[in-house]
Parts: sequence; structure tokens; C-alpha cells
Amino acid sequence: MVVPYEGQSFSALKKKCQQSKTLFEDPLFPASDQSLFYQKNQIGRVTWKRPRELCSDPHLFVDGISAHDLHQGQLGNCWFVAACSSLASREALWQKVIPDWKDQEWDKDKPESYAGIFHFRFWRFGEWVDVVIDDRLPTVNDKLVYCHSNDKNEFWSALVEKAYAKMCGCYEGLDGGNTADALVNFTGGVSEPMDLTENGFKTNEEKRKELFDRVLKVHDRGGLISCSIRALTAADMEAKLSCGLVKGHAYAVTDVRKVRLGHGLLAFFKSDKLNMIRMRNPWGEKEWNGPWSDSSEEWQKVSKSEREKMGVTVQDDGEFWMNFDDFIANFTDIILCRLINTSYLSVHKTWEEAVMRGSWRRHDDPLCNRAGGCTNNKQTFLQNPQYVFDVKKPKDEVLICLQQKDRRATLREGRGENLAIGFDIHRVELNRTYRMHVTQQKVGGSTYINSRSVFLRIDLTEGRYVVIPTTFDPGLEGEFLLRVFTDMPSDCKELTLHEPPHTCWSGMCGYPSLVTQVHVLQADGLAGHDSNGASDPYVIIRCEGQKVRSAVHKSTCSPAFNTKGLFYRKKANRPISIEIYNHNVLSDSFLGQVTLSVEQGRIQKTLHLKDKGNRSDNDLPGTVTLTVETSSVLSSI
Repeated sequence: MVVPYEGQSFSALKKKCQQSKTLFEDPLFPASDQSLFYQKNQIGRVTWKRPRELCSDPHLFVDGISAHDLHQGQLGNCWFVAACSSLASREALWQKVIPDWKDQEWDKDKPESYAGIFHFRFWRFGEWVDVVIDDRLPTVNDKLVYCHSNDKNEFWSALVEKAYAKMCGCYEGLDGGNTADALVNFTGGVSEPMDLTENGFKTNEEKRKELFDRVLKVHDRGGLISCSIRALTAADMEAKLSCGLVKGHAYAVTDVRKVRLGHGLLAFFKSDKLNMIRMRNPWGEKEWNGPWSDSSEEWQKVSKSEREKMGVTVQDDGEFWMNFDDFIANFTDIILCRLINTSYLSVHKTWEEAVMRGSWRRHDDPLCNRAGGCTNNKQTFLQNPQYVFDVKKPKDEVLICLQQKDRRATLREGRGENLAIGFDIHRVELNRTYRMHVTQQKVGGSTYINSRSVFLRIDLTEGRYVVIPTTFDPGLEGEFLLRVFTDMPSDCKELTLHEPPHTCWSGMCGYPSLVTQVHVLQADGLAGHDSNGASDPYVIIRCEGQKVRSAVHKSTCSPAFNTKGLFYRKKANRPISIEIYNHNVLSDSFLGQVTLSVEQGRIQKTLHLKDKGNRSDNDLPGTVTLTVETSSVLSSI
């Protein structure tokens, strides 16, 4: 589903212009300084001209679309131009951003179809938005001020940039930004920024190989990639290094591949392959002068056919190859924008996506406040929105992306800065359905950054988890989008209630008077029921007709269950039982149990396992260690 930006319908507006035989002039993004700047005019006198006033034969595309079509203009938006360069190499993606491109192309045979109106689509805060523009472009001395192509009659890049600028409030709103944001806008995917100076990439060859395989997989599956060399000071920005690369500059990654070395049959049978990556500088100039640069002697190691397959050219076009080791040695940051595949018909991994919309909102009542800040704020952290999800496999790779609503369009009002945002993940009771009121086992979380989105890829074991998205400081308000990707449906939902609600049935059926959390930590010395002398144990916690069952732990007599259950109890005198079984194909066998009569407060015990039924006085092999916490305040756990 595509939503028209600001309610402007492209087809209706174009039809109206064709009927009146007038060219479209966009009232929402006029040809004036307010569309160029939110502070002040930094260019001088600008003349807005339509493509036909700049050349006699304008086109959206000349000889197709490629990364070479893009050159950065008088804006510090190399981040956007780099993202466009990546987009240009992906036909399926750019055709989504530039819809009906054949119908939008200038047609000499149908001059009456031209109405000076174009439209482009961007993924924005969970939905595809259709942005309409007129084709009046800012010029100085008959030259485009901003993004432009090598070919003076090719205008797709300038028009896409104008539509993006409209969505961001003005052209100056594109000055200084984040490539990861633009990549997400072009794809609807999730961007993972990676620091190449961490995790041993620069010193550990095995980690470099693992990273290359990940980068190659993202590229081969249609994702977009960007990279940069971090500038630590203002003086460092766009400083040229001796190797030719530029600091603080966003580069588009346009190819990733394993390159076969050698010539002829020898190359075919030899296993020597080099991990290679190709980049493009948005300025369209030659840069890299190290190994595998244009015209370097290293290319003699690669056959002519292999070079042709790679599209190697010797031109000062800003595009260049590096081997991956040199890439890691020189670059400090890489952004991997994955296309998340949710189609069951695909041969690649299919993800299950849960999308949650929420907001941080202040309130004087602590039970209603949803702007608690990060964990540094111990009194208010758990007042933030909370979302519960399940991992249903023994181990699953989980992707979590938190995105705040884009604030660039409010730069003119002084509210354009992103909030510093992040999230924590806590492992909770397997049956939790109400909000957390005490901090539980933290298993992971993102860094806090004033980026439009933060991302985490994490391996989680089977169980239930709560993710808490927050701003870094308390009391800040804003809207957010939380996306959780798992291998199996995660049943993700927001926790809104603090305790079981009173209903019309409460009078007849009773209402809980106590809440009890049972945490089975581990068992030791269990009987071995399998041929190898071990067991495949699992634990069941039972309380007032409810039960919580752990995952099966394979081949062990001392399982670390780490299993929690939460019970709202109406009958305080009813005992809680913890039962341990050995999993078998045909019938599970009983390993022992303990029963607890629980009083208020917190206890930790290690108890000997007992038999069941009328033989409950008999001890069985093994002990179980657990903690139990009980309170009469239902919203205290």
C-alpha cells in the first residue's frame, strides 16, 4: 500500500494539468528560497528552470541507470548521493523508488503527455509514501546547483533528490545526514552500522573472512551497502589521505565478489580467489591509488575474461576496486542494509516480521508515564513502553530495529535534531502477560545514538523476552517504530496492563491476592535414564491449575534451566509444585519433584527431589535450586 504524501495524488494532479494544458507548479514546494534553505541563502541568486530550459532533449535516463549518473552538487549530502549510487545498481529497488518510469519519461511522440510533474516513492516510518514534485530545478548560470548527471540531458538523480528534499522540508535539510537512513528510505529494509575498528576485524583474519561472507551475502541478496572513514575533528572532514581516500565521506559499495586469480585453464583449476569489493566516490573522481586501483599492476594477475566479467574499466569515474584486507585496513565504518525477505516462496531465509508503533509520552502519574529514559534512570526506566515477544527455537537469530519519526522536516522550527534512542532486551517469565515492574535478566541491547534508527542482531535461546525502547534522557517525547524479525512468529505485542484487570466475574470467581515469581535456576545430580548415563530433562512449574514448561536440555544430569513463571494467586494456601521429567520419544519419565508453601518475601533454596503421590516421602537422586518471590502488591514484580 502506498500513501500519497500530504494528500497529493499524482494521477489526479497530472490529469488536471493535461486538461488545462498547464505545467504543474507545486504549491507545497514552491520555486523559492523556502524550498532551498531553512536558515539563510548560502548560494546567492538561484534561478529555477525546467529540464527543457536546460537542454533540448531531456530524459529521465540516458543509456539506462548507473552509479556513474550521480555527482554531488553544492550540498554536504554525499550520504544521500552514495545511497543513490547503491540504489542505481539494483533494478528491482530503483523501479520501486521511481515508479512507472517509462510513463514518466519524456516522450517526443506524445508531447501532450508532459505536464511538468513527476513522482517518487520512499519508505518512511513503516509505509511507502508517494511524493509529487514539479520539475523546476535550482540553477546558477544555467547549471544545476545540486545533484546532477554526467549527461546534461539526464535528470533522474536531480528529480529524486528534489522529491527527497521536499520530504525533508528543504534542500538544506539534506546537508549532513546518515547514509543508513537513506538506504532504509529506498528499500524498507533494516540498516546495520558496523564499526570496523572493533571486534578484531583489523587484526583477526578469521573475523575478516566471516565479515566478508556476511557482506557478500547482503550484496548477493539485493541489499545496499555504504562505507566511510571516520573524521574525528572538523578539520578532518573531507581531508584527503596519502592513499587517495577521503575522510568523513560516504562511499557507495557497488560490487562484492570473490575474484579468480590466474589465466586460462590454470585459473579455472586453481583455487586461489581474492575477496574484492568495489566502491564509488560521489564526487566522480579518481581516488584510491593503492593495490588494485585503476591501471595498477595487480590486474595482470586476473585474466581478461575475468576482468570483463567484473566490469573493470580504467577511467577517472570515481569507481575503484580494493581487496577486502585493504578495505578493512583503511575504512572505519560500513553500513549493511538488508532486504528482509518475508516471502514463503523464496529460496532464501524467510523472516517473520512484527511491526509495533509506539510513542514516548510524559505523564505525572508514574503508572501512565511512558518517557522514562535509559537504565541510568533507575526510578523511571521501567515506565517506558514494553513489548513482549517469544523465541520458539532452541536458538534463533533475532533482528531488532528501532526507528524514530524523522524530524528533518521540522528543522525550520528548530526541532530537527534526532533524539538519542536505544533499547534493552530482558529475559522474563515464560507466561508473562503484564508489564515488568522490576528489572529482570538483561540479555542484550543497542547502543544509544542520535540516529533515526538503531539496530541489533542477536542470538537468543528459546523463551520469552521484553524489549524496552527508550530515549537516553527521561522526559523526552516522540514517536517510534519497532520492528522485530524472527525465524518463527514471535507473537510480539505491547504490554499495557500492570496487573490482572477487575471484571464482572471477579466477584464470583475471586480476584488474586498474591503474585508469585518462581525462578528455577538449575538441577544437579539427576538420575541418568539414557544409555549414555545422562538424561534429557525439562521442568514444569505448576500453580493453581496453571503451568509453565521449560525447553528440553539435552544429555545432562545438571541442567541450567533458568526458567521463570509468574502466577497471580487467589488461593494462598495452595502449594506450588516443581516437577522434573526426562524427555523420551514414546513416554516421558518422572525424575522428581518438590512442593512449596510460599509466604510473602523472597527466598532462595536448594531442595532434594521427592517422589510423587503416596510415595512423596521417598528421596530421588538430585536437587533443584530455585528462588521464589511473593508479594501482596500485584504490580510489584
